[in-house]
Amino acid sequence: MANSLALVADSIHMLTDTAALSLTLLAIWFASKPATAEKTYGYYRLEILAAFINGILLTVLSLMVIYNAYKRLNEPLSIDSTKLSVIAFIGLLVNLICAYLLHQDQKSDLNLRGAWLHVVGDLLGSLSALSAGILILFTSWVWVDSLISFLISLIIIQGAWNLIKESVDVLLEGTPSHINLKAVEETIKQTENVKQIHDLHVWTITSGIHAMSVHVVHEKGASQPELLKEVRKRVSDQFGIEHLTIQMEPFEDEMTVCHPKCFNSEKR
Repeated sequence: MANSLALVADSIHMLTDTAALSLTLLAIWFASKPATAEKTYGYYRLEILAAFINGILLTVLSLMVIYNAYKRLNEPLSIDSTKLSVIAFIGLLVNLICAYLLHQDQKSDLNLRGAWLHVVGDLLGSLSALSAGILILFTSWVWVDSLISFLISLIIIQGAWNLIKESVDVLLEGTPSHINLKAVEETIKQTENVKQIHDLHVWTITSGIHAMSVHVVHEKGASQPELLKEVRKRVSDQFGIEHLTIQMEPFEDEMTVCHPKCFNSEKR
């Protein structure tokens, strides 16, 4: 109707987000299902998969907008700035409401962060389209439509890349970015009666849920229940890790050796 690339891109973006947010809701529903004998962690990882897919969709869409913006710069078309401004303003109001509703929860949930990024992308898209409409109305600079579409796509791609990177880190069971593995190791070693540790691993199950496994070699005669309790308390209090698997091993004269396929704490 308005012959505006910014408005068309914003419309496609919002249509894509309808599917993406539906995927988010589906993932949340699956994540609430209880664990089974086949899936002992339940369906938490579906949330991470949904976040990964959302990031991919955002990136692909933004690249499409950039390509079309480049074509429009070389072949400018006339634009109905009044229709562009009115429709973009309505979209802006809707996206402001959605962004407000999702803002708080996205800080602690990777999947909802993906949904929030979608909405923010829509919000910025509507804002850019509105800005383009106003500028074209008063200046007739039709190239602004393509320029703003190009700039806003770069912003969306940056956010999408961070989402994809975080999702991949979780799927590969990498150490959470906010946890220093060396600090975890030192905290455990400083516990009284702990001689050494090996096979230390820290990973993320899903947003806000982290796990750790470790083998703790302790002095002979030390009370394992008391030592286990102290190690759990130290790790939980300092690093917020609640899902802990700790193997207690009495110290022997010969060095405790890790299985060749394992990664010990020094290699990590």
